[in-house]
Amino acid sequence: MALNKAYNQYKENSVFTSSPEELTLMLYNGLVKFIMKAQTAIDEKDMEKANNCIIRAQDIVVNFQATLDMKYEVSENLDLLYDFMYRHMIEANIKKDKAMLEDVLVLVKELRDTWQQAMKLAKQKQPAAQIAK
Repeated sequence: MALNKAYNQYKENSVFTSSPEELTLMLYNGLVKFIMKAQTAIDEKDMEKANNCIIRAQDIVVNFQATLDMKYEVSENLDLLYDFMYRHMIEANIKKDKAMLEDVLVLVKELRDTWQQAMKLAKQKQPAAQIAK
């Protein structure tokens, strides 16, 4: 019990001390986790758990959509992609269709990996920018 409490405190602290970029990565990882948990729940015929996991995944996608800065063209494209993922998860939830969830999971993993790579590239360029100041 104490270990669980300590872990929860650690998670909470990591959210409060993370940069916006790291928080985005955490959300992508959470999205992957909930989709995979939903797939497992479908395998185990636990439809309530599958439903709950899919809804949590949908909530993350809604958060991503709500935080897009639409003055950038990439945001318009991401909005369309997030909308597709959200609608696909609704249908997957209704049908309890693992293959549909897999379609979304592939997209999410690609977005997450791209985000992670962008973070690495930004960190590599950071010292040079600071030296130039």
